[in-house]
Amino acid sequence: MNILVCIKQVPASSNVKVDEKTGILIRDTKDTQLNTCDLFAVELALTIKREKDCISTITMGPPSAQVSLLETLSMGCDKSFLLTDKLFAGSDVLATAKALKTGISKIGQFDLILCGKQTSDGDTAQVGPEIAQLLNIPHATNVTKILELTDKYVIFENNLDEFIMTQKMALPCLLCADANINTPRLPSYVLEKKNLNVKPTIISVKDFDQRDSSDIYGLDGSPTKILQIYSPQENTNKTIYTDDCDTQSNLIVDILIDNKLI
Repeated sequence: MNILVCIKQVPASSNVKVDEKTGILIRDTKDTQLNTCDLFAVELALTIKREKDCISTITMGPPSAQVSLLETLSMGCDKSFLLTDKLFAGSDVLATAKALKTGISKIGQFDLILCGKQTSDGDTAQVGPEIAQLLNIPHATNVTKILELTDKYVIFENNLDEFIMTQKMALPCLLCADANINTPRLPSYVLEKKNLNVKPTIISVKDFDQRDSSDIYGLDGSPTKILQIYSPQENTNKTIYTDDCDTQSNLIVDILIDNKLI
């Protein structure tokens, strides 16, 4: 069985830089990490891996994203692929999903594709389902447990807030792992040394069959247009009240009314 995990390299802190002209995040930086929710998806793949199964990881990003892919190899994954091209810069969720879909199709056939629930930088939780839609395969989100996996189907539980639903889905399919579904393992020093000279397979737009349709990727292929993005200014002004609870309660109401919040 071929299993693929989609991951993303994200800023390691909230102190990120923005391109003033394009309004997009500057991602080619050393202060990055593997997206936390994607770690749960990687661990899920490693947990369900059988003897002859192969786990691959894929990401789209700048060349520096290789670091996150190499981390997945040190965790126990077998192969990794990096989609990188200047034409991918500024992609919204749809353009990202289109690029990943084409890259996945270029690599080969996968029985099970796993994604994290969402990313810490975009937080949209849309890319996974969009990839599935573009690949024309069934999908499910908020997966909390895989109960059974065969060569033809997977039985799993997913969290629908008010209840847990058990589903049976035919393969191939795509599942988005819920947050805290497991405890991701740490990278292995032995595997890190073993893969010291291993490099992810690089894929760019020129490798795509529809390379002449490059306007479907990046800013040109993104229907979402960002008018402005900026870091909020820190507000250090504060007022401390030390009256009794009743007085402070009335004061809060007065403040809300004065600011036309209620």
